[in-house]
Amino acid sequence: MKFSKARICGLIVVLFYTVGFFGLSSDMLVELFKDLVPFHLLLMFLLIMISHDNKNRAFYTFVVVTYIAGFLIELAGVKTGYIFGDYTYGATLGYKIADIPLIIGINWVLMVYSTGAILENLRIKSRVILALLGAGLLSIVDILIEPVAVKYDYWSWANAEIPFHNTVGWFFFSIFMMSVFYMLRFEKNNPVGSILFIIQALFFLALNITII
Repeated sequence: MKFSKARICGLIVVLFYTVGFFGLSSDMLVELFKDLVPFHLLLMFLLIMISHDNKNRAFYTFVVVTYIAGFLIELAGVKTGYIFGDYTYGATLGYKIADIPLIIGINWVLMVYSTGAILENLRIKSRVILALLGAGLLSIVDILIEPVAVKYDYWSWANAEIPFHNTVGWFFFSIFMMSVFYMLRFEKNNPVGSILFIIQALFFLALNITII
């Protein structure tokens, strides 16, 4: 069997999320695996960078703009409490500036990119429809993420309640982010991105089941 660059990167994505699931589910290993979360996200970012073909200026613009926009929206969200609700970041996502983990911008890049990659398989031409579908998918994934994030100290909510307008905020900001993704002209078809979207959704779904 011939192992292409994309296949190797895809296998690594599946392997690390699988190991991560068992690590976070283990009482003995959970603290270690919480410490590894920022490095895991950096590895996923590296795999996307390696597997993405035909990198051009538009692709790098997407990465930089998404990182900065993702960081700034989280900064505004935490400082005002208006965009997503009243929340604060815990220790799991690592080093912070102004109470915002630096890795959070990378997470936005991964989520927007992987969502766009899986939607590319639908061959829909309308950017408006794609942006709306992408925002919907991102909002669904966020719903899966939220209980896990609280459980493992990614972030926490005031009064221990996840507000509904968090999902609303995610949806509208995701429309903007997905619009940037589709506006910029770079290669959108990356099977590793599709794999990342699927395995991440399954990862958080499975962890939700374990913490019920």
